[in-house]
Amino acid sequence: MLYKFKSQAAATVIMLEASGNQMLTLIGKGPSAQGIITVEQIPAAIAAIQAAVAAHETAQAQVRSGVIEEDEVEGDGVMLSQRAAPFLDLLRLSAGEGKDVVWGV
Repeated sequence: MLYKFKSQAAATVIMLEASGNQMLTLIGKGPSAQGIITVEQIPAAIAAIQAAVAAHETAQAQVRSGVIEEDEVEGDGVMLSQRAAPFLDLLRLSAGEGKDVVWGV
């Protein structure tokens, strides 16, 4: 399944199921075939993703310094910051224009 996140404020962001599920889980929405992130929910969604990115970067730094093992860090080798960047851009642009973000419609 593909997620197509749409907003009237920006281009569509397409993600594979695993990445889309991850973004939705991070913002407190369950993976689903369709849904909406309202303008009112966008600031909290951005903050949640930014917090997850910071935590992931901290964990990666701990791996590099030998504090923890690589298998203790969730992920597949792609930095969360890279994976989340297009989605964060969509959320920011949508917030700026006062538009909701939808998928599956």
